Amino acid sequence: MNKAKQIFLNTIPTIVMIALIPLVINDYILSLIYVVLICVAFAVKREKNDLIVLAFGFIIMIVSEYFFISTGVETFQRNTLFGIMPIWLPFLWSYGFVAIKRSVEILNK
Repeated sequence: MNKAKQIFLNTIPTIVMIALIPLVINDYILSLIYVVLICVAFAVKREKNDLIVLAFGFIIMIVSEYFFISTGVETFQRNTLFGIMPIWLPFLWSYGFVAIKRSVEILNK
């Protein structure tokens, strides 16, 4: 399989997650859907350190987004996490970290 195809396949969960944002209005349901998508993605393929990268991305993005949003530069209309951001956002970002890690590994092969 060529590298571009492998990278694309690893981004499918992220693309689906982004596509669901305008379709699922309830942030808690969307978060649950994201958790299910991440679990399915890991059931299909899980590589070394994926869970560590997922956890790291989750924590780092909560902290980073919190400070970034608190500057007033960025705001969200959906603010179910700490009253400033949607609760699903760290799940999206954390899987994005996994997709980026996998893409870099593919490119380095």
